[in-house]
Formats: sequence, C-alpha cells, structure tokens
Amino acid sequence: MPSEELVVIRARGVKKYFEPAAGIFRSLVGRRGQLIKAVDGVDLDIKQSEILSLVGESGSGKTTTGEVLILLQSPSEGSIFLKGTNLCNLKRRQLRRFRRRMQVVFQDPYQSLDPRMTVFRTIAEPIRVNERIGKDEISSRVVNMLEQVGLSPADAFLHKYPTELSGGQRQRVAIARALILKPDFVVADEPVSMLDVSVASGILNLMLDLRQKYKTAFLFITHDLAVARYISDRIAIMYRGKIVEFGSAADVVEKPFHPYTQLLLSAVPVADVMTERKRVETRADVVEKEYAAIGCRFQYRCPWVKDVCRDHVPELAEVESEHFVACYKYPSEGETSDAAPVESTPSP
Repeated sequence: MPSEELVVIRARGVKKYFEPAAGIFRSLVGRRGQLIKAVDGVDLDIKQSEILSLVGESGSGKTTTGEVLILLQSPSEGSIFLKGTNLCNLKRRQLRRFRRRMQVVFQDPYQSLDPRMTVFRTIAEPIRVNERIGKDEISSRVVNMLEQVGLSPADAFLHKYPTELSGGQRQRVAIARALILKPDFVVADEPVSMLDVSVASGILNLMLDLRQKYKTAFLFITHDLAVARYISDRIAIMYRGKIVEFGSAADVVEKPFHPYTQLLLSAVPVADVMTERKRVETRADVVEKEYAAIGCRFQYRCPWVKDVCRDHVPELAEVESEHFVACYKYPSEGETSDAAPVESTPSP
C-alpha cells in the first residue's frame, strides 16, 4: 500500500447503481427495481505524480467511476478521500472548496469547449470563479499555461475561438483549463481517443511532462491497453463495474492473468506484420444474464469457467507481488497452481 502522505485519492467500497429507464432497455436488463451496477465496490489508491489507467471496453463503468471520484455523480455507497478528507461527508458549501482541487479532461475536444468563448476566456474562467486576483496576473498565468501545453507563441492563440483550432489544439486548451488551478487530482477520460495517432502521442507526452511538473495524480481512462502501457505507472482492468486485475503497467500487460485482460490484449494490433498474435476465444455474450449474474460477471464469456464461478464473486487476491487478480483460476501468492499468465506485449 502507498504511504499515507503520498495518497491523493483513496476510494473504498465505491458503488454507483442506476435503475433502468422505462422502455426497451428495461426489457433487456430486467424488471423494475433490478438495479444496474455501473460501479460495484471499487477500491483504488492514486498517489501523487502517479498516472493510474482504468481500462475496459465500452459499458464497463470506467467513465462513471471517474465521475464519481470527483463527485460529478454522487456514489450510492462508499467513501472517497482527497488527501485524507472524506469528501462524502462534506456539506455542499464545504465541498465547493475541494472541487477546485479536482479537475477533468473530457473525451471530445469538439464538445468540451464553449464555442462562444475565446481561448483566453476558457482558461481564465476557473481562476475568476475560484480566486480574487487582478487582470494582469490572470493574463500572465494564462499565457504561461498556454506555453506549457505547447501552444506557442501564446499571443497567437489567446483570442481564437475553438472553431479556429484543430482537435489536438483544442485538447491542449482543455488540459490547460484543467491544470490552471494546479489541482491535486485530474480525471482524463479517453483524452486521445478522437485524435490522430501522431497528435495523440504529443498529448500523451504532454501529460507525462505536466504530471511531473505539478505532482498531479491522474486517473487515465482508456479502452486501449497499448496507450495505457505507454502512459501509466499502474493499470486497473475493469469489467462490468468491478476491478478484475490490478498491478504495475508492465506486469498487467506483459503477464496478464485474468481471461478478460488476455482478451483485451489479444485485440491489440502487432507492429510486426510477420508476428501472429494468438487470439483469445470467448463464449457468446448473453446480455440478459450478464446483468442478473450471480457470481463472476465474466462467467458467460470465460473459456475456463468453473462451478464456483457461477455461485461466488471472486475477490482481488495478490497472485504475485503487487499484482492482484479476481479469478478463481489463480490462487493467492504463496499457494500453488497449474495456471500461468499469458505472455503478451502490445505495441504502443
């Protein structure tokens, strides 16, 4: 466990449940009163200057987890601590003081910026709302931040509108807006998924530089394990609202234990065209049963499902040093097993 003084965000038993809306979706997920468990008992520690990637396919609960951690959505259960303060116990006025210390970079740079606001106004707005300083100091900080995110010379961008910027430039403005208040914690929700590969690599390198400069903790949400391997210190694999594998980026990608992690890795393209990646075969998806499952939520797709998987939910257990897996195929560290991880390294 990270030392207490280094932990920026600590989540314990965090859950977020929704009741399905009326209509066809309810017919798929179950009767009225049967809750959708978008986030179901998540425990996370994110340290200062650390980038923790949350990886999973669409619908796994990644974005909801990020929104709950910065209280854009209220958790159904659980506790969220920001540097030791339980945010869930704060009243509305008390919580407002902490919101400036938690920021978000959204996925779509074409929707996250107000088209009626110039770049200067967009970045200056958080300062005006949260601090009482003069116009000259605001201007100085905005110009400095633009230079730091690679929009140089700053004077060439200050008075532009989002429609005059490329996708990569818009995302740099969004990052500048998120970091202008020097927050302790930033949720980056798939910030490069809508950008060209060459542009995306520049954004990733920018985030790596800025997290060191500001000592900011990042939750990086992505569906791409190759991107997660490149940018992350640690990776958490999420499936149907639960963390199923957790460890260092190298361990999770190079020695994946959980069959779902192996499935995600098998879908990553290989740079060498002469190398053939072994595909992981899974059983057919059964949507109706997945939402109503008792036991492991991956049981309907898992090629190694056992009887115990149908009746009990596997908990995260340490199978190697600082490498945790929620799967009955693997015993805890120190026990014996015939099972072995799949060796697989995606190309970034």
